[in-house]
Amino acid sequence: MAVDMKGKDVISIHDLSVEEVEQILKTAEMIKLMAKSGQPYRPLAGKTLGMIFQKPSTRTRVSFEVAAWQLGGYALYLSASDLQLKRGETIADTARVLSRYVDGIMIRTFDHNEVVELAAHATVPVINGLTDLLHPCQILADLFTIREKKGDLSRLRLAYIGDGNNVTHSLYFGAAKVGMDMIAITPEGYEPDAEILKLAREDAAATGASLELSHDPADVAGADVVYTDVWASMGQEDEHEERVRRMQPYQVNADLMARAKPDAIFMHCLPAHRGEEVTDEVADSRQSVIFDQAENRLHVQKAILALVM
Repeated sequence: MAVDMKGKDVISIHDLSVEEVEQILKTAEMIKLMAKSGQPYRPLAGKTLGMIFQKPSTRTRVSFEVAAWQLGGYALYLSASDLQLKRGETIADTARVLSRYVDGIMIRTFDHNEVVELAAHATVPVINGLTDLLHPCQILADLFTIREKKGDLSRLRLAYIGDGNNVTHSLYFGAAKVGMDMIAITPEGYEPDAEILKLAREDAAATGASLELSHDPADVAGADVVYTDVWASMGQEDEHEERVRRMQPYQVNADLMARAKPDAIFMHCLPAHRGEEVTDEVADSRQSVIFDQAENRLHVQKAILALVM
């Protein structure tokens, strides 16, 4: 049975029900099939998406803008310098004003609390395009990609290796909602947020997913999916040298991939710092699905926009 998501904010996968996650994935599948066959689908005709960017972007910017246009709507790009936020206008006032102009707001920023506050005061749906805490749209696209490649998510094991960051957090939430086992493997001191893992394990109780944490790269053994991300995210550039030193044993290379299942796929949300968290040999291998992931951002974000707007 279809779930009505009209008007719903998409801030964290934790806030979505199991049924809503499934609805997004099924809708994305339908939209992708229609796009590949050339069938028009324009549920956003006459509607506008406001896109606030306080962080630069390739995939988020292009995929959301193209998605809105292909669905019949219009995406309005608003950089930090375009708005009065930089000159002292409150997030609450910005939310109230934009709600009078647009039918939905997507925001990509640093502080997660800004997204929460924006949603609290907006009267239109707010979509989290990325914060330092969470990256829900990326992980919904990742779940869609894994299901395309591997089938039933509840029968799989994902090993994330590297920095315990916003991608790790949303992967925990996503795995919990679909019943997929997951282990995050990080150096000591770079673990994901303990409260996020606690919340994700509460979600996992309903689906039977096992969510683990390790410091041993050998624990990629038996993984169906090996996933990594950059070792130093935006805003952590001053830590880059130390992070590279600490995380070198966690590099995804041919030797590490050989510990996973023979048919394991490799995933990366991009952009990749090739030669650091992943080697060219893995990123360009037949096991790599990184560009399918990137494409599926478009289809999944179309699904989100169609469902909530």
